[in-house]
Amino acid sequence: MFSTAFLDLPPFVAAAGTVRLPGSKSISNRVLLLAALAEGTTTVHDLLDSDDTRVMLDALRALGCGVELTTGSTVRIHGLNGQLHTPQATLFLGNAGTAMRPLTAALSLLGGDFELSGVPRMHERPIGDLVDALTQLGCQIDYLGNPGYPPLRIHPVAPAHLTLDAPIRVRGDVSSQFLTALLLALPLVAVRDITIDVVGELISKPYIEITLNLLARFGIVVQRDGWQRFTIPAGSRYRSPGEIHVEADASSASYFIALGALAASGGALRIEGVGAESIQGDIRFIEAARQMGAHVESGPNWLQVARGAWPLKAIDLDANHIPDAAMTLAVMALHADGPSTLRNIASWRVKETDRIDAMAAELRKLGAMVEDGPDFIRVHPLAAADWRAARIKTYDDHRVAMCFSLAAFNPAGLPVRILDPHCVAKTFPDYFETLFTVIDVPEVPVICIDGPTASGKGTLAVEVAHELGYHYLDSGSLYRVTGLATRRKGLEPEPAYEAEIAALAETLPLQFVKGKVLLDGEDVSDAIRTEAAGMDASRVSALPAVRAALLALQKRFRRLPGLVADGRDMGTVIFPEARLKVFLTASAAQRAERRHKQLISKGISTTLDSLRADLEARDARDSSRSVAPLKPAQDARRLDNSQLSIAQSVEQVLNWWQETQPFKSS
Repeated sequence: MFSTAFLDLPPFVAAAGTVRLPGSKSISNRVLLLAALAEGTTTVHDLLDSDDTRVMLDALRALGCGVELTTGSTVRIHGLNGQLHTPQATLFLGNAGTAMRPLTAALSLLGGDFELSGVPRMHERPIGDLVDALTQLGCQIDYLGNPGYPPLRIHPVAPAHLTLDAPIRVRGDVSSQFLTALLLALPLVAVRDITIDVVGELISKPYIEITLNLLARFGIVVQRDGWQRFTIPAGSRYRSPGEIHVEADASSASYFIALGALAASGGALRIEGVGAESIQGDIRFIEAARQMGAHVESGPNWLQVARGAWPLKAIDLDANHIPDAAMTLAVMALHADGPSTLRNIASWRVKETDRIDAMAAELRKLGAMVEDGPDFIRVHPLAAADWRAARIKTYDDHRVAMCFSLAAFNPAGLPVRILDPHCVAKTFPDYFETLFTVIDVPEVPVICIDGPTASGKGTLAVEVAHELGYHYLDSGSLYRVTGLATRRKGLEPEPAYEAEIAALAETLPLQFVKGKVLLDGEDVSDAIRTEAAGMDASRVSALPAVRAALLALQKRFRRLPGLVADGRDMGTVIFPEARLKVFLTASAAQRAERRHKQLISKGISTTLDSLRADLEARDARDSSRSVAPLKPAQDARRLDNSQLSIAQSVEQVLNWWQETQPFKSS
């Protein structure tokens, strides 16, 4: 998951391959609550691991529910059988509407004393219609802030004091989560038939279908009279199904369906984990994508998408049935043959952000003409000459970040900057990593940082890579790791084993993570710094086939979203085409002092004079060697950090990098 302040996406030119989607958020949190309320133990497979599911799991633990995290995406829930183990708790529910609304209803009926709060945006998301419905039953709920919004205080009410003989009225035209919350909670007190009447037109009906489907899996069969009346039979009681599998998220599928429809070449894009027969309403995004010209095939648990019509066909769609996925259509509309209109989307305004305002503002940054109103948005397509490189504000809304990543596919060949990309953790923590496995770009950006020993290039490169969310390559450790791997393989680092060592070097399972060197997942940072490791490194570096193999290995580190590589010949030999090359220097005296502090901290005795002499001699050898001598590339930026802090050096490199980018200040 990217935790950087921004993520630069280079222009996409093609997409192909296979993606496996994470579990559905809507299904995951419903299943967790149902399992917690039920009698018995439920094993939940393929559970989504995200911010929203974590806050639900934390809440269930706080309520005394037994939660066992097993391997992978499987969790075992020991049900409460409708009885509270913890009658008082304070619950923080982040920005998870799928936790806040159902837990409000369930806890109001279970007879405890609870305080429910979330992030500031959650305190702006309406809950008054649900509270009004619960108050009709006799529940006692106080607003701790603005009336109609969280945070809430729930007071205990005895079941005998609840009023269950009259229909419970709830509005359906603001959020379907209010009705879902009541449907999930009322079986807890169904000593008689309980009827819910929906006031107004029910929006997002497919999400209610998910709720009814899952209730049936836990033994509750709700009687439905159209979309206006729902009856929970007397004697309803939750029973665990034993095991349940969470479908992959159909809303998340929309981004890859759209990507397949946009991709100019590269073949079909296969999406695994969800098919056209999904119980999730957002699977109907397929219909809208087909209307726009996408070619979509489907199987029991997969989709395959390729470009059909081009340009895409403009649509005029009532998107009430796919409110989340419809956001993706707004970005696809930039490639249509005319203006596209999405109607009946008033619910966008009460989501993680006001999505109508947010989508309109960010689409305009790209250069589009956009019209919007209380419940609609109309997007006009963009000609190639009208596209602009833009900094996309995400408003801490995961779906804004994901759908605007698709804007990197554009005929102008412009990149897109996604601000605060970490917000995708709400439902799809690995979204960008998954995206990068199936897209093709003309160039993966590289920053090279070369320089002499002890100049601080490793520290600088690690920090720059962290700031940009880029991969990191410590080229100086490659021969040391190769020497270590050679010894562990039982080989001698000498010419007789050159072919075997070269084959080993080319496929080293090597990673650089947070300043550590990992070999097949093992931290070997200290093991490769011993004197013996240094001698082995020197011997394997003399083998031409090994040098060639490590050249190929280094080039494979160039992966999306980008790479920061440090060494002595990164900008001259390995990545001569890199967009930014930095040659980092410092005085010999300053470098000797840094190395002296480093060695002393490790308990290694040495003197400043000997270190300085050694560094100066090494500089002379490195600069005069016949193969890849230490020298700045002709187009390198020189940076003397003798008097600079690490932060100042990082800032300078990032400023240089910014100069190479086309983004506006928007």
